[in-house]
Amino acid sequence: MARINASLEEIRPYLRVDEGDVELVNITDNFIVQLRFTGNCESCPMASTSMISGLTDTIRTLYPEVAGVELLS
Repeated sequence: MARINASLEEIRPYLRVDEGDVELVNITDNFIVQLRFTGNCESCPMASTSMISGLTDTIRTLYPEVAGVELLS
């Protein structure tokens, strides 16, 4: 989980500009990364589309073994 958290640190500054953040909740046995948006990201209409795409690309670039990323509510 520490490795995934390190990759999220690359994205956090962009989220924090708008008083939002992302939290790593779990990594499943099937290498699905489960995330939860916090702060202003929770209610942002762009969070579930463009942000999850950006998070997935960043995480999978650094860790290709990740099968996917899920956004939890």
